[in-house]
Amino acid sequence: MSSVQTVSTNPYEGQKPGTSGLRKKVKVFLQENYTENFIQSILDANKESIEGSTLVVGGDGRYLVKEVVSKIIRISAGNGVAKLLVGQNGILSTPAVSHIIRKYKTLGGIVLTASHNPGGINNDFGIKFNCSNGGPAPDNTTNEIYKISAAIKQYKIVPDIACDIDKVGVYKFKVEDRAFEVEVIDSVKDYVDYMKEIFDFPKIKTLLQGSEQRKPFRVLIDSMNGVTGPYVKRIFIDELGAFDDNVRRVTPLEDFGGAHPDPNLTYAADLVTAVKNGGYDLGAAFDGDGDRNMIIGRDAFFVTPSDSLAVLAHNLEHVPYFQRTGVRGFARSMPTAAAVDRVAEALGKEMFQVPT
Repeated sequence: MSSVQTVSTNPYEGQKPGTSGLRKKVKVFLQENYTENFIQSILDANKESIEGSTLVVGGDGRYLVKEVVSKIIRISAGNGVAKLLVGQNGILSTPAVSHIIRKYKTLGGIVLTASHNPGGINNDFGIKFNCSNGGPAPDNTTNEIYKISAAIKQYKIVPDIACDIDKVGVYKFKVEDRAFEVEVIDSVKDYVDYMKEIFDFPKIKTLLQGSEQRKPFRVLIDSMNGVTGPYVKRIFIDELGAFDDNVRRVTPLEDFGGAHPDPNLTYAADLVTAVKNGGYDLGAAFDGDGDRNMIIGRDAFFVTPSDSLAVLAHNLEHVPYFQRTGVRGFARSMPTAAAVDRVAEALGKEMFQVPT
């Protein structure tokens, strides 16, 4: 049986998370108790619900992810959390975390990412909390986290708990009079299963592989050595029958292979060139944590995000998920160009504009 230890600490200035969490240089997070303070502040901000709760934990594979996952496990055990769902190797894309939170009805999730910022010991790290709806913590929650972090005096931890997060499995512990469980899950399976419910995989597979009537539709998918690599391999190669030369940079690396994992015409210029010179029909790149992308059409035509949204909106009737649920309307953020507004008008759907 393990015991909870209470460790005295002092607050750090500036632990104020935005909707994208707390992002700082790695060396800031390496300061004594800096990371522990922030994790404890997240749990304390949810103190009314934390006892007996389940949380999802994972990150984008950048430098420090595995070490911080271990700290989250030990601090969660010390604060009455009943169960953690941890991505294998500490890997979970931001969209996958959102889905797993909702699928298993957890209290929320802790995501370890600095998104499209560079990784490595001399670059950036981040921690953010997603709520039970799978989305980023709202202002009242992030403000509470910041308020707690500015006055924190102690954190609770079970220092002797250890799990091998590189292997799928279940670890059960006795923490004083409570049960505590860590389930290391396949980082990809739940998300891929959900994609198969949304999209028509057999039709996409036929498109990619070609038929007697149509030549193969050639794609080039670039994960930029971020978290989406395992998802891209499972979906495009294992499920859709694409070939190895249809994907690139699909191994998550702590420093993203020295690349800047921001999918745009500057940092993914080599993808644009590869699509043009290789005669591909479509190219796509993903950022570090998998929640933004860049789309390139035939002959390296750049598809703007606003146009991408409009094209999707115009064709949702062909997506099985929306065939089942219907589409009530569309929404875009204020700075997003108004292409989707034209689609909404043409289809007679409601259109909503939201803040950034």
